[in-house]
Amino acid sequence: MNIRIIALMIGAVAGVPVVLILYSFIIEKLVEKLNPGLQKKLRPWFWIIPAFSLLAVFLIYPVINTVILSFKNADSTEFIGIKNYLYVFTNSTMLIALRNNLLWLVIFTLFTVTLGLFIAVLTDRVKYESVAKAFVFMPMAISFVAAGVIWKFMYEYRPKGAPQIGTLNAILTMTLPGFEPKAWLFDPAINNFALIAVGIWIWTGFCMVILSAGLKGIPDSVIEAAKIDGAGEWRIFWRITIPLMKSTITVVATTMVINVLKIFDIVYVMTNGNLNTEVIANRMYKEMFSFRDFGRASAIATVLLIAITPMMLINIKRFGQRR
Repeated sequence: MNIRIIALMIGAVAGVPVVLILYSFIIEKLVEKLNPGLQKKLRPWFWIIPAFSLLAVFLIYPVINTVILSFKNADSTEFIGIKNYLYVFTNSTMLIALRNNLLWLVIFTLFTVTLGLFIAVLTDRVKYESVAKAFVFMPMAISFVAAGVIWKFMYEYRPKGAPQIGTLNAILTMTLPGFEPKAWLFDPAINNFALIAVGIWIWTGFCMVILSAGLKGIPDSVIEAAKIDGAGEWRIFWRITIPLMKSTITVVATTMVINVLKIFDIVYVMTNGNLNTEVIANRMYKEMFSFRDFGRASAIATVLLIAITPMMLINIKRFGQRR
């Protein structure tokens, strides 16, 4: 069995390049037999056919099939109309997931973009800029699953009077006399905020790097002219830096919105959606792999796709404007 799997892997790795090379060779031979005018028109289309084929097989078909499955029952054997979509917007657990995603959307996006911008501006003014940025960006080098495990230990809780093995409770009990340890992941009043804090810790570095690149694109002459006119640092930031970076900030913000709408890893690892921390992507995973309800999972996936699509279009439009 292992030999067969290895053979299939080798065949897949070696077979795809071989097929593409043969395709290119055969197409070029066929195109060369056409007149020059027709060659110019047809050659680009023949070259992009493989890419379009892969796109159709691995992206377009799955999307269409998912939408179709969203109108069927759990085992995809019967058409049930919009019942799955009614479940998405009326079920109590799904409503909690939608509420939590909205909470993530507002707090996560606001803090990652704001902190990223302020850190980019501040580090741009110090000699150890690269070192400071490296430390802020470092969490991005950690997988989100690993980050979830790390912060699960950080939030670890023990009753009052017992040795606190959780870093956060240990620090707070040592520095604040009378502080009672908090069950950060078990208290419904604060557990969502604790999870969002992990996401902010991870993604702030990404926002900082992109915004820092946009900041360095502002001409020094503009800043110098503002200083000569008597503008202070705060006024320069609000009247010059922010307006000139508006396009970059929008792209970063929409990227964060896309990321937060499909947030999964952190919630799955740290709470698995328990204690009112459920989010849309985690619920979709449960419906698909725990409850084996393909219809509901497909409906949730479709709703998630519809929510993300406008943000993607905004990003594409922004990139087009910057060209």
